[in-house]
Amino acid sequence: MEQLTGNVFNIQRYTIHDGPGLRTELFLKGCPLRCKWCSNPESWRLHSEPGIYQSKCISKDLCGGCVDVCPEGDIFTFSEDEHKLTGIDRTRCSKCMKCYEECPSDAIKLWGKHMTVEECMDVIRRDKGYYDRSGGGVTVSGGDPLVQSDFVAALFKQCKEEGFQTCLESTFYSKWEEAEKILPYTDIIISDLKHMDTKIHKKWTGVHNERILENLKRITDDNREFILRIPVIPGINDDKKNIEASADFILNELQGRIRVLQLLSFMRLGEEKYASLNMPYQMDFIDLDRESFTAHVNEIADYFNSRGIHCVVGTKEKE
Repeated sequence: MEQLTGNVFNIQRYTIHDGPGLRTELFLKGCPLRCKWCSNPESWRLHSEPGIYQSKCISKDLCGGCVDVCPEGDIFTFSEDEHKLTGIDRTRCSKCMKCYEECPSDAIKLWGKHMTVEECMDVIRRDKGYYDRSGGGVTVSGGDPLVQSDFVAALFKQCKEEGFQTCLESTFYSKWEEAEKILPYTDIIISDLKHMDTKIHKKWTGVHNERILENLKRITDDNREFILRIPVIPGINDDKKNIEASADFILNELQGRIRVLQLLSFMRLGEEKYASLNMPYQMDFIDLDRESFTAHVNEIADYFNSRGIHCVVGTKEKE
């Protein structure tokens, strides 16, 4: 009988950022959003794909293994001076990943590996002692796990059978039926408020926000353990109007039923990943004075706390 698999692009052990305690976090491929500040562009597409790291290439002259094994012919480009791998014609690439398997220097990275539930559990079980001592467990993030909802439901069901706490981090831009598959086996939920204005939300994330907001309301109606986040992006969602609208939504629509509101300060992360995928990094226009921006984010946190919303800067919960 064929086992259910999920496409996993990263597994982090001993993480402390996405849920309480020490955690094992699985990052799954596939996301319906295209946030311009996203630090994980390798998560967007559901299929596995190669990432190119020119600095690690031995050179076509000394190696050339990627060219030799590619069934699509010569779809690679190389630098003129050192003949190092610079790119792939992704319109012709079949995603067979033979080039990755052949590459001896990690110049070609595999973004996405199909794993069974049991293969994931083999990793998760290694850290049972850390979960027990720290109050931690297993977090599944992405991308967006709801894109692979059947796999996540099966994984979380197995986690609960073995006594592991589970945490789902999702945009909740999906049909509610996809979330319903996973929620019976979910202890903690993490999600975002990216912008309250649906037109601005679509401009910066690629989708409108009505479905997300409705799903967040359904989560709180069910009194689930819920961590809410706002990625604070300068000049995009950190203005007074949006911050006040966010507080109103939390208090009036979510009835304040969140464990904590976490403000995540914008950082220029993932630029190397964009380059590896031959994708443009879209936040070059932001030039921050980090000290003044940090003070601004702290002021936003003070405002939420003044409204009776437990708010912290960063991912650690402060009591």
